[in-house]
Amino acid sequence: MKVGVIVFPGSNCDRDMFHVLTDVFNLKAQYFWHEKGLPKDLDAIVLPGGFSYGDRLRAGVIAAHSPVIKDVKKMAEKGTPVLGVCNGFQVLVESGLLPGVLLKNTSLNFMCQWTNLIVENNSTPFTNKLKLHQKIPIPIANGEGRYYVDESTLKQLKKKNQIVFRYEETVNGSLDKIAGVCNEDGNVVGMMPHPERATEPEINPIDHKPSSLIFESLIQKIGVKN
Repeated sequence: MKVGVIVFPGSNCDRDMFHVLTDVFNLKAQYFWHEKGLPKDLDAIVLPGGFSYGDRLRAGVIAAHSPVIKDVKKMAEKGTPVLGVCNGFQVLVESGLLPGVLLKNTSLNFMCQWTNLIVENNSTPFTNKLKLHQKIPIPIANGEGRYYVDESTLKQLKKKNQIVFRYEETVNGSLDKIAGVCNEDGNVVGMMPHPERATEPEINPIDHKPSSLIFESLIQKIGVKN
């Protein structure tokens, strides 16, 4: 299975994600610079965390207009699984691939801590091996991670099962404790916490298995191809 890891100026979790994909799950990952196009034979796309363009103007907004996003949109429309983590999530909402916006945390501070996610949708390419309401110990690291939509959009998200993850407790002021959402088709998923930082026992002091299932779900959905 070929997974493309998109790299923007300011990405800083691209190597973490690449390591997990290749060394932990034995997938064929490749970096793609934001100015270049994507090959059509990619089986999945990941937008990693970081501070694309230094979070100038608004987190993710400049990266959302990068040339590579045109290809990401085309492949997403065809059903290719797309995962955006932290800054990648911000890029996905700013590009219109996901609904909502990520605002500054209510604390107005950068937050870096462990928290728990609750699985609300286990039918996406990244959650099919997880159980509904399963708890995932996972770290967050963001300054603009507070998810928000208007009331009517929130109703639609609930109606169409687009809320993928919620925080177990109030963390950064996100509306309805939302930590991750998907598009209507379910193949594009964005989440603020970092699964790539929680899949190995050496760096996860609680339980690395639930976060690992996010990547194992993708393998189950697409299959490992030589």
